Amino acid sequence: MKVQFTETALRDANQSLIATRLPFESFEGILTTMDKAGYYSLECWGGATFDSCLRYLDEDPWERLRKIRKACPNTKLQMLLRGQNLLGYKHYPDDVVRMFVKKSVENGIDIIRIFDALNDIRNIEVAVDETLKNGATASGAICYTKSPIHNLESYVRLAKQMEELGCQTIAVKDMAGILGPQEAYDLVKALKENVKLSVVLHTHSTTGLGPLTLQKAVEAGCDVIDTAISSFSGGTSQPPTETMAYALREQGYETGLDMKVLKEINDFFKPIKAEFLKEGKLNPVVLSTDTDALNYQIPGGMLSNLVAQLTAQNKMDKFEEVLLETPRVREDLGYPPLVTPMSQMVGVQAAANVLAGERYKNISKEIKAYIHGEYGKAPGEINPELQKKVLGDDKPVTCRFADTLEPYFEKAKAEIGDKAKSDEDVLSYIAFPAQAEAFFDKREEKAKNTFKYSIRRID
Repeated sequence: MKVQFTETALRDANQSLIATRLPFESFEGILTTMDKAGYYSLECWGGATFDSCLRYLDEDPWERLRKIRKACPNTKLQMLLRGQNLLGYKHYPDDVVRMFVKKSVENGIDIIRIFDALNDIRNIEVAVDETLKNGATASGAICYTKSPIHNLESYVRLAKQMEELGCQTIAVKDMAGILGPQEAYDLVKALKENVKLSVVLHTHSTTGLGPLTLQKAVEAGCDVIDTAISSFSGGTSQPPTETMAYALREQGYETGLDMKVLKEINDFFKPIKAEFLKEGKLNPVVLSTDTDALNYQIPGGMLSNLVAQLTAQNKMDKFEEVLLETPRVREDLGYPPLVTPMSQMVGVQAAANVLAGERYKNISKEIKAYIHGEYGKAPGEINPELQKKVLGDDKPVTCRFADTLEPYFEKAKAEIGDKAKSDEDVLSYIAFPAQAEAFFDKREEKAKNTFKYSIRRID
């Protein structure tokens, strides 16, 4: 029996622990070693990495990907894609989605894990189709959550739809770490019995259930598990790679991992972690176990956002009230899974309700767009009174929202003009206009300064 491992240190682990502030230069020296570890894949791109590269790290996310590809020729590179949302917080037209997927594969991605925040299958169709057309692996991801309308049957039904779309693997995405060991066993077993695809499980250690959940999932037939090298594991990150490999080997599973190489990788990341702790960029709180998530179903990243929001307004005394309000807002919205961008939207609205002293006195534009149908079909029924307050006598969009959007790639290319040096630059601009333009300006200034310096040396 064999179980394979996806290493998350380069994407979700550092996103969960240090808000994706890991610059390329800090891990460049260990990439060739990671390429020898025997991983199924390296999750190294997508999610918040793209935004963070442009906004905080002064890096070109596309160049970052190309460098990782060059250093790791033998291991599959994997990214996380939010379906029609790509890596942003709104839906993009199909031409943009197709171009983004095409360029992701061209620049080095082998596996694209594609999800929709509402589990609306319509919102992953185009991304899956384009992934397959470009010869990469399309992994359909189910956002796991708990509610009166989410159950084993609904998840199996979604997996079957993904299989029909052409997805080559099914990933269960447990973003809050609320999937229990027995629930994982039952879900994986049901998926293996109903679809003919490999099953992948992604969870977090937030609630302390992570290692147990992965172990039971493997016992049910899970083919691939997501883990993080131990120095970047635990808390809001994933369970530790070495620990899971050790435990599963004791049970007789083959992992394909080289434990000596894993030690080299961990030893490399230890001082990086220590430095982030010293600088205060890694808050020890995110390394602890938080069982409140079992009650509130709030992912670690969402909790940190709420804390930052309330701290900025000097309202941390309202934190518990906001936690209590969050599941109420989620119920009003038809029980959307709390995953990006829905987690941020629900959290912000819950805070607004508490701080205003009146529910829905102020409604965010994102929540209004959601109720209008601009994010897809709500999983359950939206509170009729809230819907009336937002829409009045208007009707919500019932078609796939992307069908209402005009093609935009060529228009964006004209807008950004000479600042964009490639189609990849245009895509960066479409995803994060202000951040991309600022990055292009800095890049241009650096190029001018380098040219002036070279001229002076020649003179």
